[in-house]
Amino acid sequence: MLKEFIAHIQQQHLFPTGQQVLLAVSGGIDSVVLTHLMHSAGYPFAIAHCNFHLRPSECDRDETFVRQLASSYGVPIHVAQFDTMSHATNSHQSIEQAARQLRYEYFEQLRCKYSYAAIITAHHRDDSNETLFLNLLRGTGLSGLHGILPIQGHIVRPLLPFSRTEIVAYASQQHLPHVEDSTNASLDYLRNQVRHQLMPLLRQLQPAADRTIQQTVSHLQSVEQLYQTLINPLRQQLVQFQPDNTIRISLCNPLPAPLHHTNSPQLRQQLYYEILKPYSFNASTVANILAATQPGKTFYSSTHTAYLNRGYLLICPTQNHPTAIPSLIISTISPQGFDPKQLPPYRAAFDADTITLPLHLRHWKPGDRFQPLGMAHGTQLISDYFSDHHYSQPEKQSQLILVDATDSILWIVGRRTSHPHRITSETSHIITAEII
Repeated sequence: MLKEFIAHIQQQHLFPTGQQVLLAVSGGIDSVVLTHLMHSAGYPFAIAHCNFHLRPSECDRDETFVRQLASSYGVPIHVAQFDTMSHATNSHQSIEQAARQLRYEYFEQLRCKYSYAAIITAHHRDDSNETLFLNLLRGTGLSGLHGILPIQGHIVRPLLPFSRTEIVAYASQQHLPHVEDSTNASLDYLRNQVRHQLMPLLRQLQPAADRTIQQTVSHLQSVEQLYQTLINPLRQQLVQFQPDNTIRISLCNPLPAPLHHTNSPQLRQQLYYEILKPYSFNASTVANILAATQPGKTFYSSTHTAYLNRGYLLICPTQNHPTAIPSLIISTISPQGFDPKQLPPYRAAFDADTITLPLHLRHWKPGDRFQPLGMAHGTQLISDYFSDHHYSQPEKQSQLILVDATDSILWIVGRRTSHPHRITSETSHIITAEII
């Protein structure tokens, strides 16, 4: 196995020899075998380990084991401690997604800080085959069917030619100790269901299933390369990056010349799916975007918000999503010596006797009216205020307003307060609202 391992690295030019790389080591059998092979091959490396604190006692046991492993090979080790559960909750991700994000962000930080030539992970052929079926079950484009790539940016996977069976046999031959993650046997996770139920059934139906699946994966990787050769020029033609960090995508472009005659909605949808996929829009949302005609109509992904605007789609990051409401601090102060002109944009002050507590933040809605500071009589639609002040569509969608218990509008946050609630010479108590 060692000779095949070295030959594969050299033939595929997976990473430059002689330069130190970073090994992601969990302590499981796959990463332990990877560490032994790298050491036996003479490649210089350091080890990185993540303690996610998800399995009581096991995670600390794994960390101790990996520290001892690094010491036995005489190599540097980096260890990160994560409160993964809190991160998953705060970022609205599954535990698996949160752990993956934390893990790879940490590895990339180490790579940059210590100038490692690559990040090496222990994914093998079975992992790649399982990933194909996971993506197939979840629904995916062509890119989801190519399995795990041997090189993806700075991440390299030199064990992909080897099966789990070969890795276990090598560990046994070399008497390599390792730790077991108790969750690997649980059928609560979709990957484990694929691993322990679907794959054994496929092998029963076709003993050579693993290799034939991998051959199909290899063919799909080649097809995807050809496919991206067509998509990339179109992406450059349709996508514009704006100075305000929004992304402007033309929806008016036809299919490329060789496909004009087909007039196929399916092909057009596939093209825009590929263009919008980096912003986390799924196929059904893309279909809704292409079918929509109402200017200003809004669409959401897990990371971005998109707005229709005269034949274009404007996309901005998820912090502008209307569900994101910041915290509010309310304070009562004396008017003596108080100057409302000295307030920062994220803080406003009101005459306490003119409002009804409690106060809360919400997003504006059609029909909202208020009396802007300085307007002695009458009211104005907030939508008209937006037009008068040349709000962009993303700004309209993200704008917060502060209201009291009667839903009286006190403040277009960061912009304008309400005239009836202003501080005057008659004000005896002041309430301030601060956005954090």
